[in-house]
Amino acid sequence: MSEQRSGRTARILLITAVCLIATHSLGSSPSEVLPARAAGQPDSAPSEREDRMVFPGEAWAVATPESQGIASDRLDKALAHLREVCGEHGTDKVVIVRNGYVLWQGPKADEPFLVWSCTKSFLSTALGLLWDDGVVTPESRAALWLPQIAEHYPDVTLEHLATFTSGYAHENDPLKPAPPRYAPGEAFHYSKESDLLAAALTRAADQSLEALFFERIGEPIGITRKDMDWGEHTHRDGLAFNGGSGHPGGGVAINALAMARFGWLMAADGRWKDKQLISQRYLDYATAPRTATDLPPFKPDAWYVSLPGNYGLNWWTNGPMPDGRRRWPHAPNHTFAAQGNRNNVCFVIPEWNMVIVRLGHDRIIDMAEYDEVFRLLDPTNPFQPRRQE
Repeated sequence: MSEQRSGRTARILLITAVCLIATHSLGSSPSEVLPARAAGQPDSAPSEREDRMVFPGEAWAVATPESQGIASDRLDKALAHLREVCGEHGTDKVVIVRNGYVLWQGPKADEPFLVWSCTKSFLSTALGLLWDDGVVTPESRAALWLPQIAEHYPDVTLEHLATFTSGYAHENDPLKPAPPRYAPGEAFHYSKESDLLAAALTRAADQSLEALFFERIGEPIGITRKDMDWGEHTHRDGLAFNGGSGHPGGGVAINALAMARFGWLMAADGRWKDKQLISQRYLDYATAPRTATDLPPFKPDAWYVSLPGNYGLNWWTNGPMPDGRRRWPHAPNHTFAAQGNRNNVCFVIPEWNMVIVRLGHDRIIDMAEYDEVFRLLDPTNPFQPRRQE
């Protein structure tokens, strides 16, 4: 075991040196000095937030809504709204957490479910862990670990892949590149390039992303293998490659209570009890908008045309959309979310010490529908009237 650890440490040091040289050659400034959270929405002081936050043991602690500053009738109205707009699964897999207490959970909150593109936020977390280790940075070029893309994509970075701005095109296999659709950074195209990012990070980690996640995040925060499974996209060179896009067979399947733990770690700035599991540097960077509002969508009529300006490193954010509006005007500006097809979502609202999870495989709705939930659950202004857009 010690020989394996020594060998892996040596590989990490070698990769780190190559990564730093490559990053310097790009002429980019260090990621640490780039903009952090959205202006105008300062965090509460850490000591103030810590005083109000608790962390679950084997099970979540349960509290009444009123004890955590939420009126029960408003919680009931928020749940009724979700049942109305979400479809047949309604609130069966909903969990609402405030200050570390579960205020409400659905009857099927412990059943694992494929969460589709929420997988991308787990992928982003893996990037953050490797960044913390000094193995990668967002500006690292993907071709360092995927030499097969070097011909067409020599300057594509991990951040390009995590923000859908790489221009990457592929054959039937996402790992087999085709000529680019556009130059890096020139457009936004929500696509399967997340599988390419997953492959690059797997090579960088020298282990599966599922193993990395459970070792560094899942086990410390109480997510078990029964709670979550990350599907394997393929096996190559003795490594299991988990999918990054979230499609069946390669995506994350997780239950709502475990997803709430993941969200609560993010709400706590990456700290679980007295241990920092992932850096606040990563969270500040990844959950702030990393795409410009005027970035053109690759397909002008695609569903993702509203994402430029409010997409981070594989996290949805509450930044301004291309039309200048925010998707969730009743939520704090720094609200962010893991979002997946078929109405799967984990909202993280650090300013409110709140996490809202809704899982299901029913109708596809406009994500703006959740703004009514924020209006009703706003603990800072429980009588706020609905805004007219």
